[in-house]
Amino acid sequence: MASIDLEDKTDYLSLVLDRDIEHIQTSLQRLNELRSFVVKRDDVALAGLLASIKADLDDYAANEAKRLLIQKELAGVLGCESEQVTLSRLEGILPKEKANQLKGRKEKLRSLAGELKKEYSSTAILLSDCMRFNKLLLRSIFKVGKAEGVMYSADGRAKQQAETVFVNLQL
Repeated sequence: MASIDLEDKTDYLSLVLDRDIEHIQTSLQRLNELRSFVVKRDDVALAGLLASIKADLDDYAANEAKRLLIQKELAGVLGCESEQVTLSRLEGILPKEKANQLKGRKEKLRSLAGELKKEYSSTAILLSDCMRFNKLLLRSIFKVGKAEGVMYSADGRAKQQAETVFVNLQL
């Protein structure tokens, strides 16, 4: 009885994990779109992207709640704390076919999570550079004749560059 219950709950967990895989793949696609829209300065597309992210937020929260619930249920079947229920532990308990399916999902999630981390960092760097460039540009425009920039000497020391104007607003 416990074995059948464990396999049923594992099947349900597999469905939840498949939804997690889809969510990460969608997130990767959205990060690529975000970078593209920022570079193109497409405000309409950015607003649309934000709206689609907000629309999917509740769906992902529901999937996360399902994952936590199934983790608690599996902990009850296994007689342990929910924090001790891991995919690796389940792989060791399940029949070989189900264990291999679960292992494939785990590996897919791991690789997608690594890719998501890399893409997130790339997006954060792009947005940080855009912010830094815009800040420098605004500073140079509004500090007429007093623009400052950081220059680096051959030995790597930073020095301020003053009295250089990006745009001269005087007539």
